[in-house]
Amino acid sequence: MEWSDVRIFLAVVRSGSFGEAARTLGVSHPTVGRRIKALEDEAEQALFRRTRDGLVLTDAGDAVLGLAESMEDAALAMERRLAGNHERLEGILRISAAEWFAGYVLAPVLAELTHRHPAVVPEVIASYRLLNLSRREADVAFRIVPFSEPDIVQRRLMTVPYGLYASADTAAAMQNDPASVGLILMNTAQSHFPDVAWLLDRFPHSRRVFTSTSRAVQAQMCLRGMGIAVLPRPLGDATAGLQRIDTPDQPPGRDVWVGYHQDLRHMDRLRAMLEIADAMVHTEPHARQT
Repeated sequence: MEWSDVRIFLAVVRSGSFGEAARTLGVSHPTVGRRIKALEDEAEQALFRRTRDGLVLTDAGDAVLGLAESMEDAALAMERRLAGNHERLEGILRISAAEWFAGYVLAPVLAELTHRHPAVVPEVIASYRLLNLSRREADVAFRIVPFSEPDIVQRRLMTVPYGLYASADTAAAMQNDPASVGLILMNTAQSHFPDVAWLLDRFPHSRRVFTSTSRAVQAQMCLRGMGIAVLPRPLGDATAGLQRIDTPDQPPGRDVWVGYHQDLRHMDRLRAMLEIADAMVHTEPHARQT
């Protein structure tokens, strides 16, 4: 049984369809079908059965799932170890970060990285989704919450200050009647964020007018006069047309954590990027709570 076939088997298990597995792996739909048929021919029994909700494992498929996952763990461990021992500063460095952090904090770091090491190609996966570092969905991740996964090397990189922002017209309206301005917030899944609680507490009579998982989108809606928003200062201060509003107490800042799998601790291009990040973010004025 080849690892490439097992990889396809696991993709079908996790996606529930040949089509979605093909999209995930970047192969054709017929390729997935052929490889699953080859596995079933080798096993001499069906591994999946079709239901109204998609493909599900048969008893035979369920019996080999654990073995397939063990094979995957071994293959990924080998991949991480080989990547971590690469001695030359070249190749792709996959970086997971929120869109605003990638665009307004990491961008100068990555520009400096490629200036010093032209053969390194940063690949930023800008998303709020927490990617799996053990599965090499990313080589390194920047998050506002600590990592809970095993075998992850992590540390606090910086504290990002947040501020209250508005367009000029919204700021003037807020001076006359604070309750008249709308609130731009994170969506329901992130409603527990401390900046959301801070904004709701300071403006209890204002109504919610817009929510988004994207801070960059919040900034644009704020710029267009939809309401006020609490934004990371690297983003808010860099958005022309937004004003930072002084308040008796500032919105709570957030720690940013950086983490990577321990097997990648010797990856030179990763270490080079982290060294540059340490040097640059701690000299930026936004990196300090003010």
